[in-house]
Amino acid sequence: MASTRVLHHIDAPPAAVYRALVDPAAIARWRAPDGMTAEVHEFEAREGGRFRVSLTYADPTRAGKTESNTDTYHGHFARLVPGEEVVEVIEFETDSPDVHGTMTMTTVLTEVEGGTDVLVLFDGLPDGVSTADNELGTRMALANLARLVESSR
Repeated sequence: MASTRVLHHIDAPPAAVYRALVDPAAIARWRAPDGMTAEVHEFEAREGGRFRVSLTYADPTRAGKTESNTDTYHGHFARLVPGEEVVEVIEFETDSPDVHGTMTMTTVLTEVEGGTDVLVLFDGLPDGVSTADNELGTRMALANLARLVESSR
């Protein structure tokens, strides 16, 4: 099991960033890395609330963890602190033993001059999930989040 850590600055206040972390329509717009789209199937933004999301590659030849070119994951919100923190417990829907198991994604928002520093920590990445790919995908998604939140100001 591995971990990754990604820090990204967003030129918006923590409350605006937090709203985009707990809004299913916003999740569908920013959560997918470049070359993928996101579909939110279920999303209850409350502690203990469940979610289910699919990320699909635009390139149909890319292998997904769940099926052909799609990664579907589900989980629950373990902790929600408005304007400060979102903790998600996530599991891929897959038959592949090397990507089975739960991981925890913690997003911490810190107010700084000029906006918000967003820190995303993944703990317990399954052995079959490349830390480099996870980090790159997280950076891409956070850049999408920044564009979304900064453009709505």
